[in-house]
Amino acid sequence: MIKRLTRASAAIAAATLLLTACAGGGDDGSGGGGGDPVEGGTVHMLQNADFSYLDPARGFDGGVNAFYRLIYRGLTMQAAGDAEDPNAIVPDMAESLGTPSEDGLTWTYTLKDGLKFDNGDPITSAEVAFGISRAWDPEIGIGSPWLKQTIAAPEDYQGPYLSGEHPGIETPDESTIVFHLIEPFPEFDNVLAQPNAVPFPVGSGAGDEFINDVIASGPYTLETYTPGSLIELVRNEHWDPETDEVRKAHPDAWEFEIGLEGATIDERLMAGQGSDVNAISGVIQPATLARVQTPELQDRLLTSPAYCTTYMSMNMTKAPFDQLEVRQAINWAIDRTSIQTASGGNQLADPATTIIPEAVNGHKDFDLYPSEDHGGDPAKALELLSQVGLEDGFSFVLDIRSQPKMQAQAEAIQQALKEINVEVELNVIDTSTYYETIGTPSQQSDAAITGWCPDWASSASTMVPPLVDGRLITDKGNTNLAQIDDETINARIDEISAMTDLEAANAEWGELDEEVMALAPMAPLVWEKGIFLPGENIAGYHPSTSLTDLTIIGLEDPSLG
Repeated sequence: MIKRLTRASAAIAAATLLLTACAGGGDDGSGGGGGDPVEGGTVHMLQNADFSYLDPARGFDGGVNAFYRLIYRGLTMQAAGDAEDPNAIVPDMAESLGTPSEDGLTWTYTLKDGLKFDNGDPITSAEVAFGISRAWDPEIGIGSPWLKQTIAAPEDYQGPYLSGEHPGIETPDESTIVFHLIEPFPEFDNVLAQPNAVPFPVGSGAGDEFINDVIASGPYTLETYTPGSLIELVRNEHWDPETDEVRKAHPDAWEFEIGLEGATIDERLMAGQGSDVNAISGVIQPATLARVQTPELQDRLLTSPAYCTTYMSMNMTKAPFDQLEVRQAINWAIDRTSIQTASGGNQLADPATTIIPEAVNGHKDFDLYPSEDHGGDPAKALELLSQVGLEDGFSFVLDIRSQPKMQAQAEAIQQALKEINVEVELNVIDTSTYYETIGTPSQQSDAAITGWCPDWASSASTMVPPLVDGRLITDKGNTNLAQIDDETINARIDEISAMTDLEAANAEWGELDEEVMALAPMAPLVWEKGIFLPGENIAGYHPSTSLTDLTIIGLEDPSLG
């Protein structure tokens, strides 16, 4: 939900897929919807909310990250959704994955031949360097933080518009690009697969230029954009499939219908009339679950495990969440079973007790705040509150998205915390601006319900650190919503990040998860699984609760609908 719901996420909220700030995670391997896709036709996406931003330097959540794959390319990318390992990182515009220097401080890439923007202009190393450097712009660069966290740059560097060319990125010739890192980072190929590591023509995209229009490098380009209503994509005639081994781009066009109620989307997909046979959406609504048990609809249903954690952050810079006992009390009091029910029941969610979900490498099974059937322990919570003189309770403001499932989750929290005399006031924020708002410390309230997915699910390195590293707190695009800045936690992050044995490092990330939860900067709520109902004519559909690969989806019969 934030990442990237890292950055990666939580619920399907209201955008395309799972709105997270992250991108890792594949489907469950059960196969795509329908038969084999063929060329032609238009695929329709039915969704509630608009995308956060068309500009990948600004946007960073699961729904828009999936959309970006249709119109942008990078040096590397996450493998196709139907790949043997959909979490693998593979070359995209680069001829191969990067070549690191012996000391790990420089990485070199060579571009493929024949790369072009949608206007026919060639894509060279200069355009790649320029596009990536936009991440440092103080206004635009609010998307994925990984470029700024790994590529060396002077402290006063503020992107290409204010500071000129990036001193940490070299372009010795038109096809070669060299990155100088702050410190060795063995997973740097993954960093360049982030949505903001894409090329743009030098000098383009300043200010709000890319708010309503874009310059595409992928298989589709923007034909129409009516904010809050409609996005139409058509083929980019300058995209060369010979240079792209991942994106299949079967349809001639994509149409995103925005602003639909979740119940309306489900009704249309169940009825399957007209162009809706060619439609997909996010996960079905909890209320729809009982209605899709017919054999005809069961044949169309697809499922995906939870790669993301829905959680409630607690702002540790604001009283009383600056007190450990209060944060621990909240974790004891929350009734996760009622939140599971609000999320659609056990078919759609499992109670979460850790930050790292079970499906992500590095998960450690523990529960520091156990209760019978995950129903909460108000007595234990009140005991902790009495230790800090708050046995009579307090009130706080909880930020939530304007989305029915999150509203239901928030109401479940309200009911549980009433048992310990805590009043929760809900601050409802429009989905399209939600992550930007809570990611701006000056605008966030006392707490927020959101979610997080790993940016690459093969490693828990992007699951815990973005949420708790105190050195990553920023004025905009902040992912450490609790604003926790603990020296011991920060040091542990450095220690584990330096490990070259990925399997051993993942085990340590699980240990860190438990160390963090002892400090209780957040309360894990649920791991939300996905049930999807594609249209009857959809083919090659491999849905994910983190990042569904739209680029391999097509139609069985383009003449239908």
